[in-house]
Amino acid sequence: MQQTLVYVHSILRWLILIFLILSITRSFSGWRTKRIFMSNDRRTWLFTLIFSHITLLLGLYQVFFGRYGIFTTTLPAGTHLMKNKFFRFFWIEHPIAMILAIVFVTLGYGMSKKPVSDETKFRKAFIYFVIALLFIITAIPWPFREIVGRPLFPGT
Repeated sequence: MQQTLVYVHSILRWLILIFLILSITRSFSGWRTKRIFMSNDRRTWLFTLIFSHITLLLGLYQVFFGRYGIFTTTLPAGTHLMKNKFFRFFWIEHPIAMILAIVFVTLGYGMSKKPVSDETKFRKAFIYFVIALLFIITAIPWPFREIVGRPLFPGT
């Protein structure tokens, strides 16, 4: 089960990235062309929100109860959390950055419900989604990252 949760968590990151890029594209084009906010915009933003929150829940489980979880693993003797790159990344940096990213995705989606002009919705959503994307890209354990790198696709 543990491996399956890691696999799903890893696959969902690609869906988040795809939908986040779609959300950024739609919000930017809506803002620049002064387009009317439509149900397709809200739907795209909603799927971005849903996949983000599901991945967050799976990630929180991993942080606390996973293979290297806070409650299932102890630091090596004589090691301080902030000096250990692996545990610092997976216990502090990755979760905090991803939680902040989810907050910005939620704020971006929340703009679809605000009674403001369509241009303002698109502009603010664009800003929130770009900030979320920056947090996500910096906090993903890409394969080229020293010590914390993971494969692009699980099982490869």
